[in-house]
Amino acid sequence: MSTPMPQYHPTPRELDDLELLTSGALQPITGFNEPGSAVTLDLPAEVVDAAHDSGEVELVDPEGLPLAVVDLDGRVRPLTHAQHGPFRRLYLSPAQAQEHYAGRTWVPVAEPVTDHQIERLREAGPLVLLALVGTGTPALSTVGTIRATLAAAELLDDAAVVAVPLASRGDADLDHHLGVQVVENYADGDPVAGLVEGGELPDAVAAVVDFDRPPADEQGLVVFFTGLSGSGKSTLAQAFMDRLLEQGGRTVTSLDGDVVRRHLSAGLTFSKVDRETNIRRIGWVAAEISRHGGVAVCSPIAPFDETRQQVREMVGAAGGAFFLVHVATPLEECERRDRKGLYAKARRGEIPEFTGISSPYEEPEDAAVRVDTTGRTIDDALGDVLAGLREAGYLDLV
Repeated sequence: MSTPMPQYHPTPRELDDLELLTSGALQPITGFNEPGSAVTLDLPAEVVDAAHDSGEVELVDPEGLPLAVVDLDGRVRPLTHAQHGPFRRLYLSPAQAQEHYAGRTWVPVAEPVTDHQIERLREAGPLVLLALVGTGTPALSTVGTIRATLAAAELLDDAAVVAVPLASRGDADLDHHLGVQVVENYADGDPVAGLVEGGELPDAVAAVVDFDRPPADEQGLVVFFTGLSGSGKSTLAQAFMDRLLEQGGRTVTSLDGDVVRRHLSAGLTFSKVDRETNIRRIGWVAAEISRHGGVAVCSPIAPFDETRQQVREMVGAAGGAFFLVHVATPLEECERRDRKGLYAKARRGEIPEFTGISSPYEEPEDAAVRVDTTGRTIDDALGDVLAGLREAGYLDLV
């Protein structure tokens, strides 16, 4: 019996790259991990090991739909294409775009278009605005960028919009090089026009921007308390919740570690894998709360930086703000409190992989606030958190 082909769910950036590879937008790049190429696929070691017999891996979307098969050298064989999502009809391949719009001037757009830019573009004749909406690329959300580009197209004579999932690598020179390559593949010899600097946003475009990027004090918010067991993070999070509810004006949801364990993550163990799954579940729910303008208050231990970063990315992708509070009470003080007797059991070896004893806690270097509750009242320690939130413009609690 042959071994089933393993599956891998690519990262958002890898999914964007896959779509461009299979559409021909990255020519002459035709696969992942080609020599000198920044278009990479980082398969986990366990997936590579599972692909030993077949030599291939099935790439699936977040819903589990098989999109392509990739061999261990990075060569891609498409199975289907992404079929769902807002404005999917605008995601054309270069060949499809040329079929509809050959002979036009092609204009890459990564930010909202200003009135000055629109006046200049009117001189360029029939246009195609290429909305660059890949992971990390747009100034707005993907949907916001496309809506703002469509609003600008309405102000131009005979302008079309094509969406291009061109992801950012975080390197300006590399992003520029790939951007030029992709735009040239879409234009296929037709004129390409860049956008000049300056100008104000037209009312129709500004309305989209205002909806997509509300003021900080109206934005969905995730306040994420992390720290050792006994550090005071849950007590501090509850005091923060109480203060928010007393003031009113925002919907608030608590995602406390122990409560989540009973309801959202029942059945998970305390192994490293299951603990990280628990944090990602918390992060996903918190991100959805922030997507709808609410405030989510989370207080898990969350000992590993990689998983905290994954939560931060989920919240950012949902359009929310992520505010990390490191409750940095020292281990000695946490052990002294030990109200549940957990540290004593861990010292006796009765609890394996216990954070701070037999499993590490990676202190965050990107916390917005760091607070030690040793010898302080909860109200005093909470003052540090509230001050940080006020300074960031998210909340103004007294």
